[in-house]
Amino acid sequence: SGQKVCYGAFKHSCYKLAYFQDLSRRVGFQEARQACEIDGGALLSLESEAEQQLIENMLQNLTKSGSGISDGDFWIGLWRSGDGLATSSACPNLYQWADGSMSPFRNWYTDEPSCGSEACVVMYHQPTANPGLGGPYLYQWNDDRCNMKH
Repeated sequence: SGQKVCYGAFKHSCYKLAYFQDLSRRVGFQEARQACEIDGGALLSLESEAEQQLIENMLQNLTKSGSGISDGDFWIGLWRSGDGLATSSACPNLYQWADGSMSPFRNWYTDEPSCGSEACVVMYHQPTANPGLGGPYLYQWNDDRCNMKH
């Protein structure tokens, strides 16, 4: 499920947001990636600050729609492949877009990516959480374990 919205100004002209308040319907990274591919798309790759802002506005509109949206991060198509744990300073450079995009744009939260066993990326959406060192947990990116349900 989810609502498809199209714009003409961006490389990816159509977007589809899927938010599940029911925790049992949330999925891991690979399941989300497969669902997008089955639907003819790909997990989101963000290529600019303007596109990041567009997505933030879409999420704000979703929140305002009265759907009762609450805390729940969103998978995006950024991930780190490779075996084992990446703990070196090179780790942030190992992330790639699932759709093959070469965009260098990043919007990491303070002290992210933390790497280690966290190799898949979410866009924070935790409006009820107390702000951390990097401010509210809204729209910045965080690496997370790929089997987490978002």
